[in-house]
Amino acid sequence: MKADWKNFLIDAGAEFDGDSVSHFGNPARESKAALGGTVFANLGFMGVIAAYGEDAGTFLQSQLSNDITAVDESGSQLSAFCTPKGRILGLMRIFRTGDTWYLRLPVDSLDAVLARLRMYVMRADVTLEDATENFLCMGIAGDQAVERLQEAGMPVPETVDGVAVADGSTVIRVPGNRPRYELYLTSLDTARSVWNSINVHAAPVGEPVWRLLDILSGIPNIFSATAELFVPQMTNLQLIDGVSFKKGCYPGQEIVARMQYLGTLKRRMYLGWIDTDAPVAPGDELFSETDSEQATGRIVDAQAHPDGGQQVLAVLQI
Repeated sequence: MKADWKNFLIDAGAEFDGDSVSHFGNPARESKAALGGTVFANLGFMGVIAAYGEDAGTFLQSQLSNDITAVDESGSQLSAFCTPKGRILGLMRIFRTGDTWYLRLPVDSLDAVLARLRMYVMRADVTLEDATENFLCMGIAGDQAVERLQEAGMPVPETVDGVAVADGSTVIRVPGNRPRYELYLTSLDTARSVWNSINVHAAPVGEPVWRLLDILSGIPNIFSATAELFVPQMTNLQLIDGVSFKKGCYPGQEIVARMQYLGTLKRRMYLGWIDTDAPVAPGDELFSETDSEQATGRIVDAQAHPDGGQQVLAVLQI
């Protein structure tokens, strides 16, 4: 994280855990506000890979689970990067600006995904690089999110997965029960201005609250702890437009297609709640009350719910 931006957030009341904003003084109140009010967050737990070059589009089309040809400057998509065994190594949101494609994914899985993608470049005219430091990333969610963005001078895409770009700022509408947007800003001055504008009528929240909103929206993230554990269908990617079954080959495509058309899916992702205030982490195993020896599932992500306990996305036996 850029030092000037981190200092700005500290002055705004942010409490940090490394480079991740944990909260702004009252985690329980922040998560409760997210369920009924309009909130905004720094998204420092997300990283960005840039792909550019004459063959960038063709290369990504050959590596990712979705149809990259559908991505333009007005639309984004979810897509998985799988191992040859069909297991998700990285799950990313793809957007595009000019001739550059951007892959947004959790920063703790970025290095592994970037290294594996580079293995497949070979003679292709494509450059892949960590572009995380090129952006200041924020999220805003709530019924007044559109109004708050307009007041801040930001473009506002109308449809889910839609993208709006203006003056170096990219805004993406992401799925949610209420309007939810991610902002990718390239100017520190712009980021400060947007933050201060939104802060007048919305509440800043820590990054765990944004992950809670992802969970409640049924949108999985793949962290390093869950890399290579799930095939796309286990995380419901076929239901949330994260897989194309009409495009060409990509690593693991035969296994993913066979599961869709010939196999029987034995595990899939569910939204759930665990009656505990103890931390629950991605990758943790789940057990049934009647069998404490054999795990019945894995946590995809978990965050504290304002009413108590842990809200989770978990891949479980059907």
